[in-house]
Amino acid sequence: MLQSHRMATTSCLFRPMDEADIPQVYAIDHEAFPAESLFRPYSSYSRELHNAMAHYIVGCVPSARRERKRHQPWFKRLVPPALASSSGHNQYDELLVGFAGFWVLFDEAHIIAIAVREPYRRQGIGQGLLISAIVMAAKLRTRVVTLEVRESNTAAQEMYLKHGFKAVGKRPRYYSDNQEDAVLMSIDNLDSDEERERLRQLKAETLRNGYLSRLIEVPDEIYATTL
Repeated sequence: MLQSHRMATTSCLFRPMDEADIPQVYAIDHEAFPAESLFRPYSSYSRELHNAMAHYIVGCVPSARRERKRHQPWFKRLVPPALASSSGHNQYDELLVGFAGFWVLFDEAHIIAIAVREPYRRQGIGQGLLISAIVMAAKLRTRVVTLEVRESNTAAQEMYLKHGFKAVGKRPRYYSDNQEDAVLMSIDNLDSDEERERLRQLKAETLRNGYLSRLIEVPDEIYATTL
């Protein structure tokens, strides 16, 4: 839980990433993985979005600008946002608190990253991103979902076990920063009736108003400043 004397509760919505999200995803990536971020060059993120095998999800909450607009007179809210992206999302209307990415090859989805901003960790955002990734992988007709996790990160391993993953092997000296081993985990038979039912139950835990989302706490200060 966040340590602050002033908190506001809002919904964290999970949706596909788009071009307008790149600046914030870049910041989260380099904060969460300073020694081994997914992509060092900024331009790589845009190229990755156009990679047919790559799929990305972001977790977002209303920004200060959106909250101010919500309290504006009705006639001002009729003016279309000048900076809206082609998909309708506005990088100034949402604060991204996390992202997840996976690649699909044949019938396997391999989760390459799940990252959450430091102030918003331990609120279930990583879980929401994981479930969203599995749901998207299932819709893409994959049969297997795999990922690597640091051997020392037992909390993450427990979360993955809770969501149906099993430890199936190790990758020695996988992480470049400290040569730590990685535990390889996977979900098999994602297309089976049993896995579909388990996934349906996981979705139901985070389903709110027709979207995969969850309530989280954010500092009141987010509503006092722009991004």
